[in-house]
Amino acid sequence: MTPLLLAALIVSQPAQPPAPPPADWQAAEGKHLTNIKQVTKDFVRAGEGYFSPDGKLVVYQAEEKDTGNPFYQIFAQELATGKSWKVSPGNGRTTCAYFHPTGKRLIFASSHEDPDTAKHQAAEYKQREEDKKNNVRRRYSWDFDPFMKIYEADLDGGNRKCLTPAAKAYTAEGSYSADGKKIVYSSGNAGDVQLYIMDADGKNPKQITTAKNCYNGGPFLSPDGTKVIFRSDRKEKDRLQLYVVNADGTGEKALTDNDKWVYWAPYWYKDGKHIIYTAADHGDEKARPNYDLYWMNIETGKTTRLTHAPGQDVLPVFSPDSKKVMWTSSRDGRSPTQLWIADFTPPTE
Repeated sequence: MTPLLLAALIVSQPAQPPAPPPADWQAAEGKHLTNIKQVTKDFVRAGEGYFSPDGKLVVYQAEEKDTGNPFYQIFAQELATGKSWKVSPGNGRTTCAYFHPTGKRLIFASSHEDPDTAKHQAAEYKQREEDKKNNVRRRYSWDFDPFMKIYEADLDGGNRKCLTPAAKAYTAEGSYSADGKKIVYSSGNAGDVQLYIMDADGKNPKQITTAKNCYNGGPFLSPDGTKVIFRSDRKEKDRLQLYVVNADGTGEKALTDNDKWVYWAPYWYKDGKHIIYTAADHGDEKARPNYDLYWMNIETGKTTRLTHAPGQDVLPVFSPDSKKVMWTSSRDGRSPTQLWIADFTPPTE
């Protein structure tokens, strides 16, 4: 999963082509993305969505209006009707929800058991007021909250159970294997977050990354369950690169190697040979980088740019049949981020 390290990440990969002129960006996107539609609305902001196994529902994180909590909560939504409902408790921070392959349960990370959630929420509102008054735009950063734990629940949030109660550190970014028997996730403290795999009931956790004093996160198991795709800033703090490793922790391989670029949020295509991910050029320190979606053949390293909108396009995922892509975007560069969906035509190689 991903803790939305927007504008704080710096990764790598070969240099990418420049953005097309504004008049041509819709046509450029139309090569691979068609029938683009907005999925979420009526939220202050929303993003990081994932499909249910039958493709009829999505689960995501969103900030509600006027609830007293400025942090993300988890929501599920019917794609056909737009009907949505809250899954998480409503207090504290949440992130990284993911459906079980049966479609009957899901997991998400939450800090709702922190006794100081109300204080944190009030402090965030106060900071926002000060930022607005002083015309300050804060650089986005993620709080590796030590109260963040992974929970399993019914689709309506009922029968909630903590799967990582013993962890005394940030524990989040979890996702299931295709057979539902395993969960891969991130755990640790700021400056040292590692990847783990555990049984779906929370038992038998095993660490699969060992690089110290760095962040390893956003893991997903390949369709056949043999590999894990993830990101890490082990070369330099916040300069994330993409990696793949065998599910037992062996055979780790870097997929990117250009410290002028930020690459993160990788997600597997159904064939296990390609990924979709987010990237931006950070080479000009005076310019604001604009994130877009890219496609990569992990065997050859060949990449293709998919989005060209003026706004940020991040956190892409495929539908179960890989015929659709869903991602988080402001599209116009001015509006708050929401979820968007499109039909997907893979690049030819």
